[in-house]
Amino acid sequence: MSNNSKEQLVELLKDGVINFKDDQVKDAAQKAVDAGYPALEMIMEGLAAGMEVVGDLYERQEYFVPEVLMCADALYGGLDILRPHVPKQEGGAIAQVVIGSIQGDVHDIGKNLVKMMFDVAGWMVHDLGRDVPLESFVKEQMRTDAEVVAMSAMMTTTMLGMKKVIKMIKEKNPNVAIMLGGAPVTQDVAKLFGADGYAESAGNAVQEGIKMISRLREYEKKKA
Repeated sequence: MSNNSKEQLVELLKDGVINFKDDQVKDAAQKAVDAGYPALEMIMEGLAAGMEVVGDLYERQEYFVPEVLMCADALYGGLDILRPHVPKQEGGAIAQVVIGSIQGDVHDIGKNLVKMMFDVAGWMVHDLGRDVPLESFVKEQMRTDAEVVAMSAMMTTTMLGMKKVIKMIKEKNPNVAIMLGGAPVTQDVAKLFGADGYAESAGNAVQEGIKMISRLREYEKKKA
């Protein structure tokens, strides 16, 4: 049994990611597994919470790409140990999500964190990467028949592309739920653009996705 409390291990995971301490992260992750603490909580409250801090440091230009990559290495070191202990979903993936950073936007730290959240929560993730041409979101949604399309923007100039993508997707398939996120995006902007949801942080993206799908299913039932 681990001598560390759950809270201490969460803190060690978080600190290890922020300060790129690979060995500390792996050690804390293994102790959490050995102690039987819920792997998903350790990932969300420890690893992911740490990476959100890293994202903020990057935005404030206190961290740069090399530091962020080292933080990501530490995060994935912990994830490799914890992820096999996350309970599997019955009947395969919960849902599918197409995700990417909008055309002209090369920032993808937040997007990658959201991708990880969906992945860990048992969704099938189709990651288009960054600087994604607007039509690619539409094509990938049609190809995969994904229930959710998640778009990220870090600049007000690129954010406007989201509105065009939403219009294109809704014309072809009005039943797709579209989620927006990123620094300049707000709840009001998401609503104005015609999106179905808004992720304030990576941590609430999955919950928001699940809520959107529930609303879609209710809508489908009413129509039937």
